[in-house]
Amino acid sequence: MPRRRARLVSPAQTELRASLAALRDELDLPSGFPPEVEAEAASAAIGVATDPTVAGLADLRGIPFLTIDPEGSTDLDQAMHIDRADDGGAVLHYAIADVPAYVAFGGAVDAEARRRGQTLYAPDGRIPLHPTVLSEDAASLLPDRDRRAFVWRFVMDAAARPTETTLTRAVIRSRAQWSYVEAQRAVDAGTAPDTLRHLVWFGEERSRRESERGGASLNLPETRVVATDEGYALEVDEGVPLEDANAQVSLLTGMAAAELMISGRVGILRTMPPASPEDIAAFRAQTVGFGHPWTTGVAYGDYLRDLPRTPLGRVVREHAAGLFRGAGYTVFDGEVPAATMQSAIAAPYAHVTAPLRRLVDRWVLLICEALANGREVPADVRSSLDELPSIMGRSSQIATRLDAGTVDRVAAALLHGREGQVFDAVILRRREEDAQVALTEPPVEARVRDVVGGPGATLRVRLVRADIRTGTTEFVAQA
Repeated sequence: MPRRRARLVSPAQTELRASLAALRDELDLPSGFPPEVEAEAASAAIGVATDPTVAGLADLRGIPFLTIDPEGSTDLDQAMHIDRADDGGAVLHYAIADVPAYVAFGGAVDAEARRRGQTLYAPDGRIPLHPTVLSEDAASLLPDRDRRAFVWRFVMDAAARPTETTLTRAVIRSRAQWSYVEAQRAVDAGTAPDTLRHLVWFGEERSRRESERGGASLNLPETRVVATDEGYALEVDEGVPLEDANAQVSLLTGMAAAELMISGRVGILRTMPPASPEDIAAFRAQTVGFGHPWTTGVAYGDYLRDLPRTPLGRVVREHAAGLFRGAGYTVFDGEVPAATMQSAIAAPYAHVTAPLRRLVDRWVLLICEALANGREVPADVRSSLDELPSIMGRSSQIATRLDAGTVDRVAAALLHGREGQVFDAVILRRREEDAQVALTEPPVEARVRDVVGGPGATLRVRLVRADIRTGTTEFVAQA
């Protein structure tokens, strides 16, 4: 898939590295793990049994699981296998890394994970939730190694609707590690293994089910900071179709986890209130002005899926994001809350598929495994549920500030030395006194004052200042 990448010129490298290091200090990000955390993790890595007989777990090593992740990933949370049936249905096995086996409640690793909340990604090195001896080795579902996992098994009909769901703690053995780009290339060439071919079918069917229930996927292009031989760069990545299909596997699993917890009357959901009728009406009116009207009778999700991958299509998606607000975590134990829906998904939903990288998933896995097998939820899991919303909220705020601060600093470095140059841009959003615009090249967003025109309009802007230290860029509209 084509990507736009802007590279840094060498003179800006030293200043950018110093600025990124200062951002870490500003956010008080940890630089490593305390010795007692590393020691406990190392002990667990060699002490936790992965022989199914010794561990008393189901032996599912005969299933040819595979993983699909971004290029270079080593913290592999999920592995899958899909087998189609003669009646058009399928059986999906979805394995999630058994992090709870390695992280004891009340231990040093657990305490440090609660302090961090989630893995943070920075261009000068990620800040993992768990020590790498676990997250990139013993607990990671790396290929050709016996690994402990929570295995969801979905029996599905020809429309990829689950007719039977089970959850088993087991030992698995992944056969192959695929990157998204490699997997898409194999699918397009007709050389992909069965699971990848069936994943295309699954994604298409689940997308139809999403439309039926009124769900929506926003799918905004991702602006990423990547490391190159010449330094850091900004890259706009639209992704590949297989990523959307793979996301549907996680969505299905998160919905199944939510159903289990609601039935068991204990758990933690990822919730989002529905958009107000006023916001929906305002967005519908905006789409008319953009030249891509959201017509009556077309489901919101279908409208978003059919938007073109053009600058104007991006503008519409940026405004649609305003309807995806207010996401949070809802804890319950004994009484199911009135609001259980994640409105963008249009179903109850829970985070359960990324325990190596997100704290809350460890709790959801343990709750669901107990409920699915008719056992009591462990007391230490129940008693600590109330801590999770604040932990996850705090870590998400830090992640957002890290992402934004990093992109701003790299953008400033890309533009440093180009003061006075004029760039083509498109207006994304109008504000009271300025507008958010996206440059065509390099892929940078910025605020510009005294802009004429509405969202979707093109304009030219002149760079006035690019401060790498603060990540500040200043543009003026060019007459």
